[in-house]
Amino acid sequence: MALPLSPNSTNTKNPSSLLLLYFKPKLQIKNMASSDSEIAKEFRFFRVYKDGRVELFEPDFEKIPPSDDPTTGVRSKDVVISSEPPNKLPLLFYVRGGGFCRQSALGPRYHNFCSVFSAQANAIVVSVEYGNFPDRPIPACYEDSWAALNWVASNVSGNGPEPWLNDHADFGKVLIGGASAGGNIAHTLAFRVGSIGLPCVKLVGVIMVNPFFGGTSPEEDATWLYMCPTNAGLQDPRLKPPAEDLARLGCERVLIFVAEKDFLKPVAMNYYEDLKKSGWKGTVELFETHGEGHSFYFDNLKCEKAVELINKFVSFITQL
Repeated sequence: MALPLSPNSTNTKNPSSLLLLYFKPKLQIKNMASSDSEIAKEFRFFRVYKDGRVELFEPDFEKIPPSDDPTTGVRSKDVVISSEPPNKLPLLFYVRGGGFCRQSALGPRYHNFCSVFSAQANAIVVSVEYGNFPDRPIPACYEDSWAALNWVASNVSGNGPEPWLNDHADFGKVLIGGASAGGNIAHTLAFRVGSIGLPCVKLVGVIMVNPFFGGTSPEEDATWLYMCPTNAGLQDPRLKPPAEDLARLGCERVLIFVAEKDFLKPVAMNYYEDLKKSGWKGTVELFETHGEGHSFYFDNLKCEKAVELINKFVSFITQL
């Protein structure tokens, strides 16, 4: 499902305000066949099978709908006096990579990853399509993502513009995740949440997969500076976050993924060490994949090491 934040935008070549939502509905299936016919327990009204199924010995009783009874002249109606609260799900705000100038949230690598993650974590995923250089130079990627995160937050009251979020999102369990350039953007968003706030939304965690930061190489630094005409040089806080910015991350937990053969591993490790020393009060965790390079998991989400990465990603959320 794609939702334009700015329907009147004329930039159809590279839309800057597109969100993709991923959500696995809870299915209710009755009388489902099972290969396990072994009975675990049997009672007067029902029996329980080893696989957890419950079989009632008597069928459902007939239910008469509200009506006017022509024989007695009595009118009946049903009144609901209580109902189960809806099952609210954690929400992951996902920021894709692409070196600030390539890729798309609509592409198969990010779509497939978000779909797999949503299913396994039982979470809602909102994937943002921010503007790429050169059509939209940096800082468009940061501003588009911040605008999208605020749009998500606009649903917190339950009567916002998106029914999925109104009905199913737990705004007390919101996470920001990002890969590569998206990991860098995720940091900036978390800093803004800590500095500016996101009313009525609790950011509980940030996940960065092989994130980009300054110091990777002179060429990488020069590329980012060129794509951001309004940069503040090599000490730009978006390129090299200072300790005071790290200390203000607006979340409780951070998970950083690195890959042994990834050219971005050194800067991700520096970020990890700097965060621990910054005075930030949260908990940071590092997960390393050995023998792999930068975007290995996108090539085959079912390979052993990709599964390990996804499982760790999922467990970070399910343990909330």
